[in-house]
Amino acid sequence: MEDLYVTVTGFANYYHKKPFAIGNVLICVKEPSNKYDSEAITVKLPIIGKVGYIANSPASIAGGTLSAGRIYDKVEDKFFVRVMFTTQSKVICKVEENSDGILEKEIQTQIEAAEEWLNK
Repeated sequence: MEDLYVTVTGFANYYHKKPFAIGNVLICVKEPSNKYDSEAITVKLPIIGKVGYIANSPASIAGGTLSAGRIYDKVEDKFFVRVMFTTQSKVICKVEENSDGILEKEIQTQIEAAEEWLNK
């Protein structure tokens, strides 16, 4: 798969940038029944749930990244992205391949680390 980068938007409506630690793996799920955007792709973090959306508006897409509409047919209904960097108003992620379920294992490690932190 070619390198695909996306912008996560809408995070101010959820948990702001707190869930977007550099290197974190996030789950993306297509939302074809979204009444505002038939190409909507939600971004989720285990335990927390929805943390934003893949940007699909020219005003919210960072230069060099693709919109939800541009990647919609290039990805599965559920796919993964990794946080590469953040700015004041944007989160830039790289679409990742889940070879042999490695990203699901990585997410499990993230969950365990979060649970350990919460239990301190």
